[in-house]
Amino acid sequence: MKVTGDREVCVGAGLCALTAPEVFDQDDDGLVTVLAPDPGDGDKAAAREAAVLCPSGAVRVVG
Repeated sequence: MKVTGDREVCVGAGLCALTAPEVFDQDDDGLVTVLAPDPGDGDKAAAREAAVLCPSGAVRVVG
């Protein structure tokens, strides 16, 4: 699995960080920061859910 966050597209809603806090965070400007670009098995479902919930489509999960 590969997780990415496009900071150019991010609107700072924070759903990624709330849904998968081990995988995502927000910087001081509220933009997505990927903490775990290759999350462990226990965080994969949450990372996928965060991608679905992201209102701007900034969060992507492949694999």
